Amino acid sequence: MSDDSGSEPTLSVDEFVEYCRTQAGLLSGHVETMREEADDLLDDIDADMAEIRSRLEAKSSGVNGTKTPSPTGAVGAAGPNATDTDLEEIEALENDVEEKQFLVEAKQTRMAAFQQLAADYTELGTELQSDVTDGQEALERVIHFEADHDAPVYFEDRQTVYEAAAASSSGEPANGNGVTGGDEPPDENG
Repeated sequence: MSDDSGSEPTLSVDEFVEYCRTQAGLLSGHVETMREEADDLLDDIDADMAEIRSRLEAKSSGVNGTKTPSPTGAVGAAGPNATDTDLEEIEALENDVEEKQFLVEAKQTRMAAFQQLAADYTELGTELQSDVTDGQEALERVIHFEADHDAPVYFEDRQTVYEAAAASSSGEPANGNGVTGGDEPPDENG
């Protein structure tokens, strides 16, 4: 091979192996952040549930089983306004708990997806290291992997190799710092 200063840089398999490890590490970091957020939500749920129990216990300990006259003098089923307000507050807390539970479930689903992609990147890096000797082949395998796994949607603040290759082939200028310029990732559903 000639050493022309105008020739393309040589691609190294080791660089792609390191890239896969870096991507897996970044995904694992996102999982830890999401885990902390889910833990905070679970703590909030516990506090809300304790508040609901406390209010229900206070409400039930104040009821002796007989109807009390309302302020108008009639024995009513609805009771005084304070009771209605307490029930509305308890219902609001219950709704808040349900919403937080939904958020926790969504975070858990997202964490599982991030963990799976991190494991897949790790596996790809291992395969590249053991099976591939040509940097161009390593590049192609990473591009196909990221396209098949919709990897760009997992990295909002970082450009993937797949995105860089897509930008390069479309003639768009690549951002030198590896950060996307706000472009939407290519649609892989077509």
